[in-house]
Amino acid sequence: MKRLSYLLMLTLGAPLAAMAAEESPHTLTANVSLASDYVFRGISQTGGDPAIQGGFDYSHSSGIYIGTWGSNVGWIEDYQGYGSGNIELDLYGGYRNSIGDTGITYDVGVIGYFYPGKKSGGLVVNPTDANTTELYAALGWKWFTVKYSYGISDEIFGFANADGSSYLDISASLPIGETGLTVGAHWGTFEFENNPNQDYDDWKVSLAYDMGKLSGKFSGMTLGVMYTDTDAKKAFWTDFNNEYLGDGTTTVWISKAF
Repeated sequence: MKRLSYLLMLTLGAPLAAMAAEESPHTLTANVSLASDYVFRGISQTGGDPAIQGGFDYSHSSGIYIGTWGSNVGWIEDYQGYGSGNIELDLYGGYRNSIGDTGITYDVGVIGYFYPGKKSGGLVVNPTDANTTELYAALGWKWFTVKYSYGISDEIFGFANADGSSYLDISASLPIGETGLTVGAHWGTFEFENNPNQDYDDWKVSLAYDMGKLSGKFSGMTLGVMYTDTDAKKAFWTDFNNEYLGDGTTTVWISKAF
């Protein structure tokens, strides 16, 4: 795109050069991270193993956005019983904006969690499909966010006949002055339709540091640590390796945004 704009300016002169200097309504960003564990809604997705993750996001000044994100996972084989499968790929899109001058923001959209793999030949004869689709809506104000997700696919993260399952997320993220440190806290509750034994609450506290405060060469890099825990029933959230996926866990990570 930059190359094309340059050629057009050379051909058509100053009027187009002035137009090109205007701020674009389009924004494309990328991110990559390395974590000691991948914990999603309080549940370890890698059985305590490290994860490498990354994604791309496109947004328009109107508020419309789309994106994709991926990570390695372990539960597809170790908990769900697939013959093979160790990747999560998320696709999402929505609309976000603010409500006048109230300082309140909102975000509505849809997300699909996809787990490519082979069901046959694993530890379960006919495992339930792990792919999941959710609608979500969120409200934010200053450091606080409330988000509600509602499952619309028949299967929700490997549980059959679970459409209508929901997850409520209440989070806070508070910067500490100009130090580059941000303190976070979260509480969530997951209710599985027709699978009440899997219901649980989870909570998290975190501390993140903007490494750009050290030097410009670290711009966009964040170093963080968090502690997560749940009240998930051990009998229902233990994988085939006898790993309790809802156990209290300390995770460290480093990420880079582009």
